[in-house]
Amino acid sequence: MGYLEGFGITLRQHRLFGGKRVTTSYSGGRVAKQGKPVEGRDEKIEKPERMHGRHVLNRYEDGMEKCIGCELCAGVCPAKCIYVRGADNDPESPTSPGERFGFVYEINYLRCIHCDLCVEACPTEAITESKLFEFSFTGRKDAIYTKAELVVDDQGKPRQLPWEDWRDGEDTNTSGWMRATSPSGSAAFVGEVGWSSELGHGVRAPEPKQADADRPTTVRVIARGGATRPPQTGGH
Repeated sequence: MGYLEGFGITLRQHRLFGGKRVTTSYSGGRVAKQGKPVEGRDEKIEKPERMHGRHVLNRYEDGMEKCIGCELCAGVCPAKCIYVRGADNDPESPTSPGERFGFVYEINYLRCIHCDLCVEACPTEAITESKLFEFSFTGRKDAIYTKAELVVDDQGKPRQLPWEDWRDGEDTNTSGWMRATSPSGSAAFVGEVGWSSELGHGVRAPEPKQADADRPTTVRVIARGGATRPPQTGGH
């Protein structure tokens, strides 16, 4: 009976039965690759600012990689789709500012659920998610992205692979905008610049306020031992 109820919900959403169309006609970029016009039938819907799409590994403005090979992203990943191995930097020609860098970095997109936990766990803002979600592959090898495919290019933009359907503007916001929380998780930092410098972008502007940011709210803080501190009023 559960299957029939599911099919019923799907049918009610169809426009023939009075439902609203929730998707647009999209061929996955195949029509565009064949040199055929895409206007009117191969359209992407506008994506939200914090869209969780294909990952990128960022670099600082001087070109050094942000990844320090700490493996925190791999440790927090619930799908176990990230594999990282760090290595010591060459003192004469370091890859990252720290003592170590990400020597091996792989993401298996046959497992990835785009939960964004890897972005939250990264201490250097090295890994973030772009707005690209229209990418597909026909082989397992293509589905496992290597470090060479994930690290941004010399302009700070994602490397566009043959099976990815990038459109104008989709490679512009690929960094710290993907975090879900304000710096340190504290509302006191809302509206403050918290992102480090980045190749191709410089220093990011502060995250925009949430819908009800201007409405004062009262937060009651519970200290250790059960003691209650005086209420605090803030924007969140």
